[in-house]
Amino acid sequence: MDIRPATTERVAPITGADSPNRTAQRFAIAATDLGILWDAGGGRVFALFGDTFGDGWGGHGAGPGSADWRSNVLAWSTARDVSGGLSLDGVVARGDGGAAQVIPSGRREVTVVPNGAITVDGMHYAHYMSVREWGEPGHWRTNHAGIAVSRDDGRTWSRPRGARWKNPGGRSRFQVGAFARDGEYVLLFGTTNGRHGLPYLARVRPADLLRVRAYEYWDGSGWRGHEDAAAPVFDGSVGEMSVGYHRGCGRWLMLHLDEPRRGIVLRTAPAPTGPWSAGDVVVSGDEHPAIYGGFLHPWSLDGTLGGTAGSPGDRPDGFDLYYLVSQWGPYNVFLTRTRLEAG
Repeated sequence: MDIRPATTERVAPITGADSPNRTAQRFAIAATDLGILWDAGGGRVFALFGDTFGDGWGGHGAGPGSADWRSNVLAWSTARDVSGGLSLDGVVARGDGGAAQVIPSGRREVTVVPNGAITVDGMHYAHYMSVREWGEPGHWRTNHAGIAVSRDDGRTWSRPRGARWKNPGGRSRFQVGAFARDGEYVLLFGTTNGRHGLPYLARVRPADLLRVRAYEYWDGSGWRGHEDAAAPVFDGSVGEMSVGYHRGCGRWLMLHLDEPRRGIVLRTAPAPTGPWSAGDVVVSGDEHPAIYGGFLHPWSLDGTLGGTAGSPGDRPDGFDLYYLVSQWGPYNVFLTRTRLEAG
């Protein structure tokens, strides 16, 4: 089924002191970004946020090193009705009840930023980037990207050395990444550090998720065992991204930041390898300045997310797609809904 975006609306903030979740008061999350969503099992969706600040935050953007700064924090939600917002049930907490940093930081890195995540056979995997240096807006340099793993339901995470893509000269094509499941494989979409690279695709067997040497890369016609063989899956500028298969319309969807087009773009394809559509801007930076992110709610892809006059899979005239968008100025995260109509 061909689909096209019809209308988009901002539903509600999900983080910040004035959000319905009151995250500043409950979890010491006054300001944060990203909010990568994935099905964690047990009727829960995990939400992994980026650089996070608490009491003393300056009120605009991020400022690592101050105001109760943590590189990343993890929350969860069991909400099936998100028509009025996404409620957060809890966080992985530290001793005072505030959200704890979950993916550890090391030396020679400014911060550790999550990019995408997935649960496989009861273990949680998060693709992250080790940021060495921030540059001009939309540009940064990474030491490497890697996969962190949690074997205790998200409470603690480790960063195996064998699960890293080194970044010599800034050439690695998987420094920003997004996971998706496709049958017997886990897919990893990736791009270079920053928000101006092309998109690439890799795959791996679930048992080998933490072995970078086991990944295969799409070269435009087949799969090869070397990252340098990876070919772009479409021609376009890609920042943070999120990918999933929509069961209702039978299409793959990708949300990504497109800085030249000044917004969050939605693309569709019949297969992960493409051909991908030219895409439509669904959230405009002219309306919401300095937006980024765009992380799909997994339950709005499989028809099990309620609260929208019937589940998305039961609406033959179209579907309601829910996802999270960040905005730099308020430096918080917002639930957004786009109405997809059958073409």
